[in-house]
Amino acid sequence: QRTLVLLAAAFVLLLVLASLLYARLGGDSGRLMAESEPAGSTPAADPAADAVPTPTPALAMAPDFTVYDADGEPVRLSDVRGTPVVINFWASTCPPCKQEMPDFQSAYETYGEEIAFIMVDGVGSMLNETQEAGAAYVAEQGFTFPVYFDNDRDAVSTYGITGFPTTFFVGGDGNLVAAAQGMISAETLEQGISMILPET
Repeated sequence: QRTLVLLAAAFVLLLVLASLLYARLGGDSGRLMAESEPAGSTPAADPAADAVPTPTPALAMAPDFTVYDADGEPVRLSDVRGTPVVINFWASTCPPCKQEMPDFQSAYETYGEEIAFIMVDGVGSMLNETQEAGAAYVAEQGFTFPVYFDNDRDAVSTYGITGFPTTFFVGGDGNLVAAAQGMISAETLEQGISMILPET
């Protein structure tokens, strides 16, 4: 009974995420990944390809998940409810992830007081990706945004991640506002952030 309920919930979530990822924005600002990548794979590293943050057709509550900080303490998405959130799924073995991460660092330096950044290392979801490898890469690059480790693959499975990087933009009310699968540019990241910042 419980398994059937969980499967049904996962199916509904996948339908919502599919609409998030494949309904396009107008204009020529970029593109979404046109095809699903196999689980744990990396989308093609095309520097010219820029995924688009796609608005949610019908707002849905962002599903909660649990990840871990560097000390092994659990952190939940619901812990930051009330604050706009940028969730980025990445791995240190993913070239497109590495290309976009300096832009996330710049955005964190600009908006870190207004927006919660949850940079989720997909530990075990890509070949040779470990917490140690992810932490070493972040330290080597001098990134200061908050990094969390999906050691139980709870976040990856909850959000149906099939390729890295993938980014979600969540409003302060906890609703999914937009998402983009694949590498995004600084301009596209800014566009997504503008969709979740409270109006002044």
